[in-house]
Amino acid sequence: MSGLDLAGFAAILALLLWVGRRATTSADAYLVADRSIRLFPLVATLVMTEFNTSTLLAFSAMGYSAGPMAIALPFVFLVGLLFYTLSVARAWKRFDRLSVAELFTERYSPSLGRLASALLLLAMTGFSATYVKSLTLIMAPVAPAMSPWILSAVLSAIVLSVVVAGGLPAIVRSDIVGFGLTAFLLPLLLVIGLSKLGPGGFADVFPADQRTFAPTAQWTHPALPFRFVTTLIVLTCFTYIAAPWYGQKIFAARDTRTAVAAVGISAVLVFVLYGATVLAAAAFRVSGTPLADPQTVVPAMIASWLPPGMRGVGIAMLFTAALTTLAGVWNAMAAMVTADFALAGTRTVRGQRIAMATFALLCWLGANLLVDDILDRLILANIPVAALSFALLAGFHWPRATAAGAWASAVVGVAWGVGCFVVVGEAGGYTWPWAIYGIPLIFATGIMVSLATGDPRATQAVHT
Repeated sequence: MSGLDLAGFAAILALLLWVGRRATTSADAYLVADRSIRLFPLVATLVMTEFNTSTLLAFSAMGYSAGPMAIALPFVFLVGLLFYTLSVARAWKRFDRLSVAELFTERYSPSLGRLASALLLLAMTGFSATYVKSLTLIMAPVAPAMSPWILSAVLSAIVLSVVVAGGLPAIVRSDIVGFGLTAFLLPLLLVIGLSKLGPGGFADVFPADQRTFAPTAQWTHPALPFRFVTTLIVLTCFTYIAAPWYGQKIFAARDTRTAVAAVGISAVLVFVLYGATVLAAAAFRVSGTPLADPQTVVPAMIASWLPPGMRGVGIAMLFTAALTTLAGVWNAMAAMVTADFALAGTRTVRGQRIAMATFALLCWLGANLLVDDILDRLILANIPVAALSFALLAGFHWPRATAAGAWASAVVGVAWGVGCFVVVGEAGGYTWPWAIYGIPLIFATGIMVSLATGDPRATQAVHT
């Protein structure tokens, strides 16, 4: 990086530190921003919550390798977040607690609530580890002399320093900065990439069947089978509904209408931003630039296509995307510890800050010890979340669901997901039997056990 690049990066980092400087003294404000977030900041924070560097690197790598057909991957989030909008956004805001796991406590039993919280905390630790890993990959060219262990520790400490004082309000302010940078720079990269294409366009590198989005024709395509994409759509629909980092920000919305509108708008924006990156990465491949690791295509585009100074801002944009996602997940984890386990001291702002720092440490260790392939580990971390899908949707929408049915569905969901991973494996495509057979199995188990153990006259439901 040149001096101008370092200055651009430092300017954005200083801005992030400035917007996060204000300390929060109220425990409720620290976790849910006094439930007062309006539409624009809520859209910005929801977009940046989903727009993370792990998914960005994975999707852009597929754009570089498979070409325009990889637009199918951003389509996953368009469908998944619209499903969230229609199925649970209104219900979550009406529920309006601190943690999504409180639904399982109130609707079923305290023991199931603690199980749900433990499963979600496990999943979020896995997600965060992949985010730390991807951020380290992005920033490695900036500090080539640092080992991954040291660099990831420094980056995690910076993320924590930006938001630990202010909690969710500081995260939202940082998200607004990140949203502005992302909404400007990623479409800019796409415009630059398209302008560099020759007369043949994408056809100079990619065959015809990789330049279109054709789910049926691409069902078993070796570059990116839509069969695999279908599993991601199913998993996203039935895992995001339980996402604590999303639910917490829905709780922070000023009202139900704001919450529902913000999720719907963010679904479209997330698709557009990821889609722009995928197509820009495909254009970068056509430009003739070879990469040893396709996961580095976004930093490579920034380094090759942006002028001095703007390159630093581009790297800062990627850092901000990781920062806001990591901080949001760590804050949601602190909220779950506060709401679901009632550990001594966690209901104070000081206790919540300590909880955030503890989870940051765990995720740093996980990034360096457990994460190799980012996309594979990101998908694997969804197993415990998918297991809760029946209990969650039934908790809102089916009064006859019982605690026994919820327990059985969760146990079957975890066992099936782990079993598919162990028996079929990544090489065998375990996501297909896990998603396509596992989700129906989870719901069938929950329904049958609930009908067998419940009172047919029961009308129990969460008050939302």
